[in-house]
Amino acid sequence: MTTDRKARHMRIAVTGSSGKLGRAAVDRLRADGHEVIGLDLTGAPGPGFTRVDLADYGQTLDSLLGVTARHAGLDAVVHLAAIPVNGLVPDAATFQNNVVVSFNVVHAAMRAGIRTIVTASSITAMGFPFDVAPVALPVDESTVEANNTYGLGKVAEEAMWSQLVRWAPGLSITALRFTNVVGPGEYGTFARASDPAYRRDLLFSYVDARDGATAIALALEHAEPGFEVYDVAAPDTGSAIPTAELCARHFPGVPVREGLGEFETLISVDRARERLGFVAAHRWREEYTAHLAADGG
Repeated sequence: MTTDRKARHMRIAVTGSSGKLGRAAVDRLRADGHEVIGLDLTGAPGPGFTRVDLADYGQTLDSLLGVTARHAGLDAVVHLAAIPVNGLVPDAATFQNNVVVSFNVVHAAMRAGIRTIVTASSITAMGFPFDVAPVALPVDESTVEANNTYGLGKVAEEAMWSQLVRWAPGLSITALRFTNVVGPGEYGTFARASDPAYRRDLLFSYVDARDGATAIALALEHAEPGFEVYDVAAPDTGSAIPTAELCARHFPGVPVREGLGEFETLISVDRARERLGFVAAHRWREEYTAHLAADGG
């Protein structure tokens, strides 16, 4: 394998490949010409998928070192596997599973000689559900706060990544703080966009799964040694109410950046735009209109 990871097609493992974002990432990376191996507990059998319990370090390491009839070594890992929200299992189990799985994947990748890793962090590492008002708006990557065990896991993972990049020369770990990921068929919920409380706990943000996959592809393309974190959201809110009005209603007295656009997001995407070239292409207004047309509305 060549060493210029930016100029070549790569062999990439995607953990959590059967999830909403995982499926979109696999599709995007394959469309870009990469060879992709999905790693998950469930998925469609075939040459592009291997069933693996990532909570088992031995299975995780073995799957990254090589799998007969699948691959004999990887160039990069995209780690998306997780219990996705609080409530599906007890709170402590959410934290324990996600942090252990994330450690297993990244540590095993390091042992396997893989030096390019993109991993999913979350808006929950920034204060979700924002019952305590942010210090300023929009919220950017400098904010690190956890208010549930899922978010605490993401904070712990980011802390691990910032240390692990010191252990292996050339190791690149990029954490993408995704907000609520919306699938192409899920825009019917935006019928509530005129409700002032709609998406308030998300700071009114969202991101299309296909745009999330674009952020992953760009993070792989721009990977450099060290640890980086980026917020990933659509550039507009998921609300039909102007951003300034939302701020005044829900976060009175919180400083708001001057020059904020009429419907501009309250999750700052400046860093991802400036460093990765990421700009979400799928906006809820167009997607919702298409949804209504498809339903005959």
